[in-house]
Amino acid sequence: MRSRQVSTGDMIVRGVVAGVAGTVVMTAFQKLVEMPLTGRGDSYAPADFAEKVTPVHPSSPEGRRRLNWVTHFALGTMWGAAYGMAAARGLRGQKAVNAVFGAVYVGDVALNTALGLYRPLQWSAKDVLVDVVDKYVQAQGTGAVFDRILAPAR
Repeated sequence: MRSRQVSTGDMIVRGVVAGVAGTVVMTAFQKLVEMPLTGRGDSYAPADFAEKVTPVHPSSPEGRRRLNWVTHFALGTMWGAAYGMAAARGLRGQKAVNAVFGAVYVGDVALNTALGLYRPLQWSAKDVLVDVVDKYVQAQGTGAVFDRILAPAR
């Protein structure tokens, strides 16, 4: 039986789905583990980003909350798409998770800093740790879902 060649586009779509799942994993980790441990409240960094780069500016707290959730998951799909692109090039497992995390995380911090939304040089060690750990959990969740559930048979 001949196996079907999987396109880069198909791998990216699988990555996007894995990115949504990874974002669910990260969100559950934040709400159930990290926030109770750190005492940190909800972050509106995704909404801040969306308001900075789009013409969307909600006029109510509920609208801002919705924008925050939509952007939170949209950004997670982009992390997943990056994983799908790495997988299409043959990178899988922990190497893929670490490579994608490194590239996307540095880009995320650099872009948000350039937009004036982040000031990482003013972050405490706790702030840095929370940011890195939360996003690394997302990367791990994305990689696990992609590699164990969505990856095409080799």
